[in-house]
Amino acid sequence: MQKTTLKNLFLFTVAGLFASCQPAEKMWELNSPENNLRITVAATEGGETSLVYKVDLIKDGQAIAVIESSPLGIERNDQQFSSGLKFVSKSQVRTIDETYTMHIGRQTEIRNHANELELTFKNQQGSLIQLVLRAYNDGVAFRYVFPEKSDSAFTVVRELTGFKVPETGKAWIQRYDVPSQWTPAYEKFYEDGMPIGTASPNAEGWAFPALFNTNNNWVLISEANLTPHYCGIRMEQNAPNGMYRVRFPEAKDAEGYGAVEPVSATPWVMPWRTIVVGETLAPIFETTLINNLSDPTVAGDFSWVKPGRASWSWISENDSPKKFQSLKEFVDLAAEMNWEYSLVDANWDLMTGGNIEQLVQYANSKGVGILMWYNSGGPQNVVTERPRDIMYDPQLRKAEFQKLKEWGVKGVKIDFWHSDKQNMIALYHDVMKDAADNHILVNFHGCTIPRGWSRTYPNLIGLESVKGEECYLFDQPYTDAAPIQNTILPFTRNVIGPMDYTPVGFSDLKYPHITTNAHELALSLVFNVGILHFADNVKTYRTQPNFIKEFLKAVPAVFDETHFISGEPGKSIVMASRKGTNWYVAGINGEKSVKEISVELPFITSGEFDLSLISDGETARTFRNETKAFKAGETIPVKMLECGGFVAVLKTK
Repeated sequence: MQKTTLKNLFLFTVAGLFASCQPAEKMWELNSPENNLRITVAATEGGETSLVYKVDLIKDGQAIAVIESSPLGIERNDQQFSSGLKFVSKSQVRTIDETYTMHIGRQTEIRNHANELELTFKNQQGSLIQLVLRAYNDGVAFRYVFPEKSDSAFTVVRELTGFKVPETGKAWIQRYDVPSQWTPAYEKFYEDGMPIGTASPNAEGWAFPALFNTNNNWVLISEANLTPHYCGIRMEQNAPNGMYRVRFPEAKDAEGYGAVEPVSATPWVMPWRTIVVGETLAPIFETTLINNLSDPTVAGDFSWVKPGRASWSWISENDSPKKFQSLKEFVDLAAEMNWEYSLVDANWDLMTGGNIEQLVQYANSKGVGILMWYNSGGPQNVVTERPRDIMYDPQLRKAEFQKLKEWGVKGVKIDFWHSDKQNMIALYHDVMKDAADNHILVNFHGCTIPRGWSRTYPNLIGLESVKGEECYLFDQPYTDAAPIQNTILPFTRNVIGPMDYTPVGFSDLKYPHITTNAHELALSLVFNVGILHFADNVKTYRTQPNFIKEFLKAVPAVFDETHFISGEPGKSIVMASRKGTNWYVAGINGEKSVKEISVELPFITSGEFDLSLISDGETARTFRNETKAFKAGETIPVKMLECGGFVAVLKTK
């Protein structure tokens, strides 16, 4: 009874605060370009204490809360900017309306359209802090800025940001990793529709991104444009009454290497805290908010960045990187399948029967680009897989990239990062920059989540930060969890950036998959990454029916536009992407029941197509292949077995 009374008192106080504020002095609003979203910042009574914000969806003239009154503020080691704040000034509302191009992703040409407002306050010592707000039609964001110039180093000891999610709904979030030899790496299962406000099983808290269905609307919370001047954040273990507060990394992350609290001179611009909002799941799945908020591409020519597909030997033969002949077979497979790349995984410097330079030369003669694995360590991990102690050292790293460029190597996969501390975030940026200088593509594994870096550094074509198909080797619960997880990831992890899941494993590993082979095939479209690494072995792919091989030869990794069609996290998803004049439609079933659906494609408004539909056969490990004519306005009837799936390719006549 007491808890309920206190909660109601809190809500009454907050409601009174927003109702009593006068916009000119104590409350500031910013609407999206279409006036469908609003972010409001308010000062507590008197205008000289703390700040709070809320986010509303505006529908039929009514404001529907998607984030209720939530705290703002920063505390430094020398001063605090969380209370005693006095309003100084506000900017004119600035309209941002630009178009930029992405080298990877589900959409190449992107419109960045938002309204921006800058609020300036001073603390009791007279020091300034700015709160920058942005409102998009599919979300809002805000960030803190210390605008005054100083060469002194300041330390942020606490960030007070919170996200008060209305409790009437469900949440899809993964708990954060306990520090270990292999973690943190954002590789836990997502909770499937748990009550909002549920505490994490781990003291380490909840990871971004976090998806909520609240007040019959969808909300996805994460962050964007994380620079070397800050650490990555996540959310506290406890979220009483739906109040999710942010927190810094664990001191024990990365073997204790690096400081937890971020340090910088000023001016100091913090990362964006992002909130995507939709009445349906379409704005969540289709959003480009994370990239929109990130720094534009660094200066230079990135025309050499070529997304594509890759063969990968390690998952089917763990010691294959030490075997020249095995790696040659995967290069040959890539050449046969018209895949652009072949990945050479850990311990290639122990290769027998040939060496890495010979393999690169052989692959180059076949028109296949080699991607090479490296350990990120350094002091941040104790993993012994080789080569290590190169990427951490600036001089060794630059020399290595220069050598790889001279050989004709196309990219690197760098593993085992284990920390979101500021020093490790800076190392990520150093690697991306040095690699770009030498025309080397980058794929991070055992790593943090995407935060818009692929816009800034187009050579960043992938990040793992997901529980992917390699888990069939060592994680028994993964078999039963995978179908559900596969239908959650498109609305969570993959929304915020490229996800190297390594899909399309038809063969069974130690723990057999219960997803159908058509489900596995569909993951090549449902999931997105700049280089699509196929998880199965040479023999399995070579012995597939011709219609499967033809699909795998042609499936793109990058698309011009993408649409959400139907689905719900934990249950199913159906989506469609366009590449040129062709459409690629895919769906997966996460449930243990048959689904018969009729796929509508309202965004295809004209034209006639040749339709190729690959769906579940009579059994989980067989396919059904159908070809027919298709006209705009028609639907595609599909039957998905339990944990099943399908793909459809529509080619213009």
